[in-house]
Amino acid sequence: MSHFDSNADPFESLAAAYDRQFTNSLIGSTMRRAVWNRFPLHFNPGQRILELNCGTGEDAVFLARQGVSVLATDASRSMIDIASAKVRQHGLEDKIRCECMGWDELDNLPVAGFDGAFSNFGGLNCVKHAHESLNALARRLRPHAHVLLCVMGPWCPWEWIWYLLHGDPARAFRRFRSSAQWRGIHVSYPSLRTMRWWAKPHFTVLRVSAIGVFVPPSYTEAWALRHARLIQFLNRCERRLEAVPPLPWFADHYVIELSRLPR
Repeated sequence: MSHFDSNADPFESLAAAYDRQFTNSLIGSTMRRAVWNRFPLHFNPGQRILELNCGTGEDAVFLARQGVSVLATDASRSMIDIASAKVRQHGLEDKIRCECMGWDELDNLPVAGFDGAFSNFGGLNCVKHAHESLNALARRLRPHAHVLLCVMGPWCPWEWIWYLLHGDPARAFRRFRSSAQWRGIHVSYPSLRTMRWWAKPHFTVLRVSAIGVFVPPSYTEAWALRHARLIQFLNRCERRLEAVPPLPWFADHYVIELSRLPR
């Protein structure tokens, strides 16, 4: 059993409402499209890609429609069930295979079997031994395979301001701790410097960018809906400047794009 299995229960309870509360929300869809903008630069039709923490399968469906084959994995059985139903609904069974599997079960997969990999919206933050899991991921990838990791960073000014204005300093500065507990899950917030160090033995860093430095985090959705035009403007600004330092260091998430070094 995976160490992640003990962490799966909160995601089991979130699965049924996940698309309504995040995937189809204004902020969630805005952030997801920003990540999707990067996919065509790394994943090509005919390739076989590994997705970790696939959630309800939204990203896998997007890639499959571009001709990419995806092994979509998640530690939550309920998430996998919803993702599988979505795959059938879109008639993409020939492109997407869904499997209930956590990050620390990567060694069960064939060595050097994938042309690329990605993990969206903080999945790596919920992995207890992220460094070791990245090492295991590297062994599953062909030389020069590309990896996209969307990670929650340690410094998020939106979070400081939002929760301070709501009288909750503990939440405002929760990322300052090396790790925190969320619904019983161990969550860490690795800095870009830490991620670069973790990646160094097996990967070269191609690019880093900000997701949610001007656009506010998803828990501001009710406010964002009242200011939808402002959110659109902030997103346009963010997309133009997303890779400009120091913005990736101060975003709700950052995307780090990697290339697998030759063995």
